Amino acid sequence: MIQDPQRVPHKLHSALQMATGLLDLPLTVAQLEALALELTGPVRALVAEAVAATSDDSPVRYAIADPSVIEAGEFEVTEYAGCITRIGLDVDLDSPAGTVKDKVRRQPDVTAIEIRDAHTIAITVEPGSLDAWRWWLHQFGIDPATVQAAGTAMTATGRKDDAAVYLRGDGVAALYVDRAAAELMCLLAPAKATS
Repeated sequence: MIQDPQRVPHKLHSALQMATGLLDLPLTVAQLEALALELTGPVRALVAEAVAATSDDSPVRYAIADPSVIEAGEFEVTEYAGCITRIGLDVDLDSPAGTVKDKVRRQPDVTAIEIRDAHTIAITVEPGSLDAWRWWLHQFGIDPATVQAAGTAMTATGRKDDAAVYLRGDGVAALYVDRAAAELMCLLAPAKATS
């Protein structure tokens, strides 16, 4: 299939030139060019119809979560743009935690969301910079002094829209290696001078 729609007339012209040569048809170069331009629209329509027909019969792709992670029957698990979301079966999607989920789910840093009840949400992010991490802390009203290290991750608790937010930043500990930058961004308290 032709990938670039701008190249359809060129590809069609080449195919027509080959066909007229094989069939020994008496067409001039100008006639071939006019024929290629005239047939471009109908050929595009035929290709679009063929693609639409095959996509209607194609199987639907579903994301299947790791069954070892899911407690039987407790959560509904979905995946959207690389973010795995687990929502308790008894949680109303219009609850405060559901509202927070809707606001953050489309952010590219978010890798996982878990909602156990209507007022509690856990969000896992992988920010690429200290500035991105600071943005997440600000979103949930988290004081940087309350952030705790947990291996290579950093964890903190905040609030948004009447929901308690448990934030986990995977790989954030590595970002804190640049202590001067972290202090400048008020993510760390300045180091006390030794006398």
